[in-house]
Amino acid sequence: MSSQDSVMEEIREVQKKAFATMSFKEKLAYFWDYYKIHTIVAIVVIVFVISFINSYRSNKPFAFYAVLLNAAATEENHDTSVIWADEFQSYAGIDPEAYQVYFDTTITLTDGGGSQYEMANRQKMAAMMQIGDIHAIVADTETFESYASLENFYVLTDIFSEEELAPYADLLYYTDAAAFDEETGDTLEELEAAQAKVYAKVIDHSDPSAMEKPIAVGIRIPKTGNKLADAGYYTYLDENNYTFQGYPSEVVIGIPLSVENPKLALQFLDYLLQ
Repeated sequence: MSSQDSVMEEIREVQKKAFATMSFKEKLAYFWDYYKIHTIVAIVVIVFVISFINSYRSNKPFAFYAVLLNAAATEENHDTSVIWADEFQSYAGIDPEAYQVYFDTTITLTDGGGSQYEMANRQKMAAMMQIGDIHAIVADTETFESYASLENFYVLTDIFSEEELAPYADLLYYTDAAAFDEETGDTLEELEAAQAKVYAKVIDHSDPSAMEKPIAVGIRIPKTGNKLADAGYYTYLDENNYTFQGYPSEVVIGIPLSVENPKLALQFLDYLLQ
């Protein structure tokens, strides 16, 4: 053993004996004096690691993000969307360690849509749809048709086989592609006149024979026997006798064109109809 090692050993022995005779407070003070730098560094590292893990977990990409427009969320069903997200993640076999699922029931849009809140919601929707972050939109007939008329949804018969759509054959929602090129005008008066013309039409969106160029862009969700009805979402449509284009308002689900995996939306619908 070298002389330097011997000296270090003697110092450690002296420190050990001195430490044994100290009170608890003295031991804490001793520890802090000699190891405070190490302790601070360790704490900083631990905090950083925890922060990184939490940030990673909270910023996992969305495997599925559904927007339930005008769902009329209440205190009674406040936690329902969170429960559904967890259940659907398991139902669809989505890895919770890598992805997250979210059902947004907070967005409300009306015909007027002039408030800053609604303008912000519309901008948020447009931006998320543009980059493919919204995988399904559920809405009342009026709101759904406003998006369908702007060609925002997939034509379901283009992306799904006849066999895949067979369970929903009687629930398909059609819009008339012949109306896509209708002039709406540039001035406020012309836009209001065009909108009034739309509302004045009498159209059965479940009947393709009533349209010039019918395309199936959505699936109507029955009024009963599904999770939406059981949770109390959209019940106001029947309670207040809402109508659109001459027919009672319904709830419809559609898939934005920017979605890369549209089949997840069908799984979501299956989950809702369980």
